[in-house]
Amino acid sequence: MEQDDIIKKIYEGILELDRERTLELANAAVSENLGITDIIEKGMSPAMDEVGKRFQMGTLYLPELQISAEIFTSAMQVFQPKLLQSRTAEKRKGRVIIGTVKGDLHSIGKDLVATMLKVGGFDVDDLGVDVPIFTFLERAEKAKADIIALSALLTTTMPVQREIIEALKEEGLRKKFNVMVGGAPVSQKWAEEIGADGYAENAPGAVRVAKGLSA
Repeated sequence: MEQDDIIKKIYEGILELDRERTLELANAAVSENLGITDIIEKGMSPAMDEVGKRFQMGTLYLPELQISAEIFTSAMQVFQPKLLQSRTAEKRKGRVIIGTVKGDLHSIGKDLVATMLKVGGFDVDDLGVDVPIFTFLERAEKAKADIIALSALLTTTMPVQREIIEALKEEGLRKKFNVMVGGAPVSQKWAEEIGADGYAENAPGAVRVAKGLSA
């Protein structure tokens, strides 16, 4: 099967909640040595973006959101060995501490960004979801991180991104770390308003931003 066909059909498989078909396509992509990163960037990532939009609009409900997330995660597990093999032996680009902020249990976008950052040459410490403010600070200090990446998928948790940046200032740590923000309700305007160093609306964009901050 051609790569463009697999991209199109994986996109459709995620949206149609067809786990069996999506995993069949993922395995075919690996066995045929196709461009896995392209399949993620052009098929899986846009599919999950569309899932998020439909959920926000109320045309897709929580059980369907959870199923699509499980399908996405399963496909990523198929791809991950191949992706990690593709990491070049060049100098590591830096260490990223990533997590979904306190009060927010969403992980889909954060998980995709974490995986793509690893593929892009970064060492990544994923703190998970519902991460307290000072956990970000403590782990960044301990790991000697270069970037702190903050995900917020709810408008009610967006302000926590600001609180973390303010906490970094109060602790005299702001200049030590670049801060990236993302999530469905987050925008470039919000990033500028709270003083973040970078913003991306999707996983491929997050990798580009992280590389720019680490240059």
